Amino acid sequence: MSCFESSTFVKNPDIMNQEVLINACNKLGWKFTTSNNELTIYQLNSNEDLRGEYAMKIIGNKVTYNTYYVQNANSKVSELQNTFYELNVKYSEESIIKEFKKQGWTYKSNDKFKPSFDEKISFYMVGRSKLKEETEPNSQIKFTIFKDGSIKTDSDYIPKDIHELADKAMLELEKNIGNNRTIQGKEIPLKYKHKTFCENKRTISINKK
Repeated sequence: MSCFESSTFVKNPDIMNQEVLINACNKLGWKFTTSNNELTIYQLNSNEDLRGEYAMKIIGNKVTYNTYYVQNANSKVSELQNTFYELNVKYSEESIIKEFKKQGWTYKSNDKFKPSFDEKISFYMVGRSKLKEETEPNSQIKFTIFKDGSIKTDSDYIPKDIHELADKAMLELEKNIGNNRTIQGKEIPLKYKHKTFCENKRTISINKK
């Protein structure tokens, strides 16, 4: 996280959070088992016999599709993805609010936002600096959630102390969602050039292993 930036948690179709995926399977009526950090979907309908093979397997958040044994595999993958994405919108919203509240930020609605086909939810998380010398203590980060649960953020100036707290929240958000964040730096107004933690930026991708 930094001041004067926009960023996107890009959705990878092969990455699915297990908590959301379990809800999607329950909604679709698909049968599955869980063991340790592995979820195995073994039946998509009552008439299907996979002869002991799995239909889909998720280790961590990584999905593997067994398209060889599954009839109409592509349509089943699409069915799962559509259901998952619908549930993932709410999961993304709840994850953002939870992680930022942990760091002392508060929720603020975006009253001007109107949902569209692509953009489903938008709101702000608001932080207040405790630095005595800070002349602009209040900051907010705008979040927009798209139809597949991917997230876009937008921020301007953020004081150093709550800037560090936002960093922590963003890192946890990456873990929860299972997608890395791509950052696009914005031009920094001259009045903020003296802020040591505000730097000129270029487009970068943060990848964590």
